[in-house]
Amino acid sequence: MKKIALLGHGVVGSGVMEILTKNRKLLARQAGEGVEAAWVLDRRAFPGLPYSQRFTQDFSAIREDPEVAVVLEALGGVEPAYTWARESLLAGKSVITSNKELVAEKGDELLALAAEKGVHFLFEASVGGGIPILQPLRESLTANHILEIAGILNGTTNFILTKMFREGAAFGDALREAQELGYAEADPTADVEGHDACRKICILASIAFGSHFYPREVRTQGITRISPEDVAYAARWGGAIKLIGRARRAPDGRAALEVSPMFVPGDCLLSGVNGVYNAVQVTGDMVGTTLFYGPGAGKLPTASAMVGDLITALTQPAGSRPLPWGPAKPELSQPWEEHTAQAFLRVTGMEPDALETFFPGARFLEPLAEGEAAFITAPATQGELDAAQEAAGAAGGKVLSRITVLEGSR
Repeated sequence: MKKIALLGHGVVGSGVMEILTKNRKLLARQAGEGVEAAWVLDRRAFPGLPYSQRFTQDFSAIREDPEVAVVLEALGGVEPAYTWARESLLAGKSVITSNKELVAEKGDELLALAAEKGVHFLFEASVGGGIPILQPLRESLTANHILEIAGILNGTTNFILTKMFREGAAFGDALREAQELGYAEADPTADVEGHDACRKICILASIAFGSHFYPREVRTQGITRISPEDVAYAARWGGAIKLIGRARRAPDGRAALEVSPMFVPGDCLLSGVNGVYNAVQVTGDMVGTTLFYGPGAGKLPTASAMVGDLITALTQPAGSRPLPWGPAKPELSQPWEEHTAQAFLRVTGMEPDALETFFPGARFLEPLAEGEAAFITAPATQGELDAAQEAAGAAGGKVLSRITVLEGSR
């Protein structure tokens, strides 16, 4: 019998226990012998469960148990998850986590420590819930230079934007409905301000480009300023607005990371991903563009990814799936101001002819209201667009919206 320990018995942790119980025979076949949670750490008591006697509030009992080979961390946040993950690795135990914040902040350090100790540090569940995306990046697509990753990485914001697009709902109304349905937390800041998506794109970029990218270094904008008018213009343009986490390989080899609402053209598969679903579009120089789609969160999808990593840790030698993920290299990150992009702008107080002097090559959309102009800029750097916007403002134009366009070819 293979013994494991679980840190956290919340939504995901209880899902892990449910899978270990319901699929016990299947997992035993895949692991070569039975798998049992010897310990479940949580500050709360859960009387009446078949495994209630295995609960503890003392991490040292897990760390010092020689029979525990793998620790599954489902706590969330950096601490105490980081301390306990690090101590588990130092004790020679593999660590499986669903904690995107932990991986985004400490992934390079924990991967290096796992390699040093000859154990696994695996985190498929940290991005995309039940969508298998990290393993394809680290294995199936290794013959490719990854040119771009663009994804809908947060189900809460996608639900809100879908309601705005399909029903014309205001942001606040859509958010309240998401909270009522349990898709959004009472404090939705991490979702609606883009922090959750930022952590996930940093993990994806770190795997794809080989060095650690910190969330604090990525330009991140949420969806709180998106208006029904912006959504209507996106539809008139022939697409939709989605919160996109994107990592691109610039021509000089640097990585350009950002998280923001974007106009997504209707012929892009991401434009049709609605509700609480997630999707990640990966473009490689050999394979072209691939799409990974599915439930991006939830109890059982996320727990399923964790248990999949558990089977890997129990059956594959440590080091058999090395990650080219090294320490952060600031010189490999392209500053946001140098990113090449097109943008949608909605402006009042200035006629199209005047706006063209600041935004040459702009393509104007039919306005929704008298006295405003809406257009898609020609490709430029974000810094150049900043300067043009500032100059137009000084000349009397008031910018109501500026939203990046996902594909510059539209």
